[in-house]
Amino acid sequence: MSHCISRIAMRSAFVLGLAFAVTLPAAADDLASIQEAGKLSAAMSGQYPPFSMIDEQNQLVGFDVDIANAIAKRLNVNAVAVSTAWDGIIPGLLSKKYDSIVGSMAITKERQKVVDFVGPYYRDGRGVFVLDSSTTKRMADLKGKTIGVTLGETHEKWARETGGWTIRTYKGLPELVLELKAGRIDAVVVDYIALLAVIKQTGDPIHMLDTPNIEGGSVGIGIAIRKDNPDLKAAMQKALDDMMADGTYAAIATKWIGRDIR
Repeated sequence: MSHCISRIAMRSAFVLGLAFAVTLPAAADDLASIQEAGKLSAAMSGQYPPFSMIDEQNQLVGFDVDIANAIAKRLNVNAVAVSTAWDGIIPGLLSKKYDSIVGSMAITKERQKVVDFVGPYYRDGRGVFVLDSSTTKRMADLKGKTIGVTLGETHEKWARETGGWTIRTYKGLPELVLELKAGRIDAVVVDYIALLAVIKQTGDPIHMLDTPNIEGGSVGIGIAIRKDNPDLKAAMQKALDDMMADGTYAAIATKWIGRDIR
């Protein structure tokens, strides 16, 4: 008898548990919490001029910072730019250290498995750069040499899968350029828009190799948010679309890059 009562009690508890689970409200969309807090936090490396960098006042500035500010304004909140190491930037998003990544992140199938993307908000590609004085004229000349990449970027993955050279990893673009100019590495593999913009500004004796067959010639760059936030995704996409339509985006791109890069 006691066993029957126990089974009945357990069955009743199980049914009640199911009913409770079914009636639990769905998790709130991140848009609601962002609007309640009055701020949208956006992560970036701070090591990727002119997209994100630290100025003389120790403030994050750049194209990505202004894009985040403009999107936040259209959501009626303030933007908070956060600098963090690139190789840990997605784990930081998933653990809710910030609301988004506005950090010139390439949209890839691997990343789409764990985050959603708004955009793309521009397109970029893989570039291989060497000093003007280098004897390296084509990709084949890099065999057995040393190349630099940013830790955690898609270019690091490509460099390791391609092979044929020694790889050194760095925090970001400024370090890569310094190491290249010092002769400690023979080439750098980076997004070409950023380094071409730096070269135009500084006049550094660096040029991009002609690499017509290199993988990653054109990729979409997106804004990463956590999955299962359709309201936030739609609101940010509308803000971005409106910026592109009303001239705000073009003005930001011209300010930092010298031209519209969408």
